[in-house]
Parts: sequence; C-alpha cells; structure tokens
Amino acid sequence: MAVTTTASTAGVWGTIWQGVTRSTSGFIGMCLVLGVLLFSFIGPHLVDTHNPTDVTAIWGPISSEHWLGTNHEGKDTFTQLVLGGREPILVGFTAALITVAIAVVLGGIAGYVRGRVDHLLLQLTDITMTIPFIVLMLVVASFYRTSSPLVVSLIIGVVTWPFLMRSIRAQVLSLKEREFVEAARLQDLGTARILFIEVLPNMAGYIFINFIIAVTNAIYAVVGMYLLGLLPSTADNWGLMIQQAWDNNAFLLPSAAPFLIAPMVMIMLFQIGLVTMTRSLEQALDPRLRDR
Repeated sequence: MAVTTTASTAGVWGTIWQGVTRSTSGFIGMCLVLGVLLFSFIGPHLVDTHNPTDVTAIWGPISSEHWLGTNHEGKDTFTQLVLGGREPILVGFTAALITVAIAVVLGGIAGYVRGRVDHLLLQLTDITMTIPFIVLMLVVASFYRTSSPLVVSLIIGVVTWPFLMRSIRAQVLSLKEREFVEAARLQDLGTARILFIEVLPNMAGYIFINFIIAVTNAIYAVVGMYLLGLLPSTADNWGLMIQQAWDNNAFLLPSAAPFLIAPMVMIMLFQIGLVTMTRSLEQALDPRLRDR
C-alpha cells in the first residue's frame, strides 16, 4: 500500500514537472517564482539586516554602497527590498489556504448534501458577494488594525471565498452523478467519506489551480491595504515601501525612483511567474488539455 501511494505521489509530481517544463513560458514562470522566493527568504540571511537611518543620505542616488540608492530616511533601499518580500508572500499563501479551505468545505457540502443546507450556504454567499470586495475588506481591516501576518491573512481569507465556493459547488454537483460515487453510496461509506475521500480528491487539479490564483489575489490585497494605510507600518514590506514612496512624493524625485519602482517590479515578476506557471499546470493537471 505504501509503495502504491509513493508511486502515485511520484507520478503526480512527475506530471506537474512535465507540465511546467513542457512550455517555455511555464518554465520561465517557475524560474521567476523560485527566484523571488529565494530572494525573499534566503536573501535576508545574506545581507546585513541592520539598516540604520542616515539623515545625511536621504534619497541618495544609486552607488556601489547603495545598489538602489536610499529612501526618505536614508536607509538602504536594496536591504529594504530584500527584507520586504517575506511578509506579503507568507500572507498571500496563508490567505489562499484559508480561502480555499473555506470554499472547498462549504462548496463541497452544499453541492453534495443539497436541500436546505445548500440553500442556506448559497444565501450566505449571495449576501457576501453583494458587498463590494474592496469595501468589505477595508471595513474589516479598519476594525482589526494589526501587524500580525496571520490576522491579516485571516481577514483576506474570510472575505474572498464566495466566488470559489460557487465554482467548487458546481464541480461537486457534476461529480456526484459519476459511477464511482454511486458505487460508494451503495457501499454505505457515509457522506463525509464519500465527499472528502471520493469526490474532492478528483478535483485536486482544479483546487490547486484556484489556490495559485488565490495567492495572486491575496498578495494584491495585502499590498493594497498597506498602500491605503490600513495596516500599521511596523515591518519592512513591499506594500509599505510603495505607500512610503507615495506619501513622501518619491515620484517627483529622479533619485527616489528605485524606492518606488523596485517593490512594484518584484510584485509584478512574482505575479507574472505565478500566472504563467499556472497556465502550464492547468494543462498538466487537466486531462482534456494535457495532450494538446
């Protein structure tokens, strides 16, 4: 049994690897994602994290000492860039996990159980979806102003699940009529086991693709909240760098351009990498697209 499971896992990872590397764009996307992750998580161990304020070097130009110049406090921009990637990426992945977990559980229950439960859950999604996403997120964030990445992830996760929940529900409605589900019902395996062991694993590829999409949306959300000043400035963060650049009119000073442009470039590179990699993964995990 263990050998079969190991072989199956290896087969899945082999399919994913083949799907990512089969196209140039997918491979480049994977390289971009890995590059940004290494820059953000390994980089802080390779630079001097002590980044003191130097009022004599405010908005300093690019030099051999300061590769991207300095900011409005005289701090090294490159050091801030290295230290600022970890939090938005961690928040993005954690928020995506929360979003997908809520959507999969509620969507799976609604699609499989149907009846009154389905009606109540659909009413809940309708109520949530009628409120503009950005407004709901701003209201929640204004009540829970915190620097905790986990709380920020929770805020984003609990307001972004309804759209994916409806998609999961539709997929479950389709799968529940398949022969293997009918066979499981005849064996009286129980609703929970049929749903979470038989039905949802057959949607693994679809769920994984939507998880990657949720990561990109969550990163945009956390950067947007920093840009709007809804989160406290207690740690280095790409979104905070953009907010500080805007507040200090960096766009008016040529020497301040790296402080404004650098975090935007890192966010765009990571998002482009995720999107292009996701397209290749979709082809690898969807049998209908795999042979195209």
